[in-house]
Amino acid sequence: MSSRRSRSRQSGSSGISDDQISELVNKLQQLIPELRRRRSSDKGSASKVLQETCNYIRNLQREVDDLSERLSQLLDSTESDSAQAAIIRSLLM
Repeated sequence: MSSRRSRSRQSGSSGISDDQISELVNKLQQLIPELRRRRSSDKGSASKVLQETCNYIRNLQREVDDLSERLSQLLDSTESDSAQAAIIRSLLM
């Protein structure tokens, strides 16, 4: 019996099967652009998929932070034109 199967049986109370894990990993592969670009025959390991997913989420967070900073600067620069700032704020709500 493989160690993977024995782990699955030992932790049977966790409620998630190896098949469910594989299905979730496949769904992640479809969602992450870097993984989606790879050839379908180049299936990565679950750990590689999770690592790429974490990297993708970190990159998205950096983009959000950068865009938030740029928006803050834009709002600061439009404070003198309160009508323009109000329009920008209303679009964000």
